[in-house]
Amino acid sequence: MEKETLTLLGLYLSRKPLSQAKLARRTGISKDRISKLHVDIKSRPTAEEIYLIALAVDVPYTEIMDFLCKDLKLRPEDEWDKKSKKD
Repeated sequence: MEKETLTLLGLYLSRKPLSQAKLARRTGISKDRISKLHVDIKSRPTAEEIYLIALAVDVPYTEIMDFLCKDLKLRPEDEWDKKSKKD
């Protein structure tokens, strides 16, 4: 059997003393969806889900966002004015 890999949100939540079932009950997010947010890398949490999860684990939602987005960076400033092929 293949070992499950945690998503960033799953990793964050694994450090909190709250089971997936209790998180589902507190937030109103289904247990299936909570499970997917933990292990399915294709699953993307909505802003509303992150907000509800933050309330349930009693942290500012920005703490979760900072953890999830820690590797995101703006493009280098010298590229800001260049038109992309999509423009």
